[in-house]
Amino acid sequence: MATSESPVTISVGETPVSGVYARPDNPLATMVVAHGAGAGMEHPFLQGFTRALNDDGVATLRFNFPYREAGRKFPDRPPAAIAAWRAAMDFAAAEANGEPLWAAGKSFGGRMASMAVAEGMPAAGLVYLGYPLHPPGKPEKLRDEHLYGLTLPMLFLQGTRDPFATPEILENVVSRIGATAVLQWLEGGGHSLEVAGLKRTADQVGASLAEPAAAFLQAKS
Repeated sequence: MATSESPVTISVGETPVSGVYARPDNPLATMVVAHGAGAGMEHPFLQGFTRALNDDGVATLRFNFPYREAGRKFPDRPPAAIAAWRAAMDFAAAEANGEPLWAAGKSFGGRMASMAVAEGMPAAGLVYLGYPLHPPGKPEKLRDEHLYGLTLPMLFLQGTRDPFATPEILENVVSRIGATAVLQWLEGGGHSLEVAGLKRTADQVGASLAEPAAAFLQAKS
């Protein structure tokens, strides 16, 4: 039986944003999940990911950043995005029953989660669904400095054909972070983890990432 989802409202300062919370019986952890820069929390990719996590016994909370809630296209600056992350984690903590709280995000959402943790946001671990290490075609402009101070478990789920992360550069970054970071490649995967020639809907792609995420979470919790 599918886990029921409940619409929720999360207060980011004086700004309310939408969320969707789902809690299976006796969850082993809660995963808070943020969207990427170009789509909100209702994107089929995130729906597939969170619903498959629910099937694996993980509670989930996906949420919108304020810019998305307001209908703007340009992503929030880091301070606003980090504030949204803190508010979402606080909401999840209030709903939890002592289980670990993890943070995950697609691209921009994952990067902002890592920056929030670097600034002190508590989390049991991080899962990146395509980390945007650098802008496409600009591997010299790395977004990695804050990662090296993080000591919590981190799983990078990354496509080998992602223009936002040159494989050898990302491998070096993960190696520099140390043993707490794990990099799992999806051969032929693009930035949304889609694989050319493999006919899958966005929700199926998202759902396929739940198993490795849940396995990593269970191993590290």
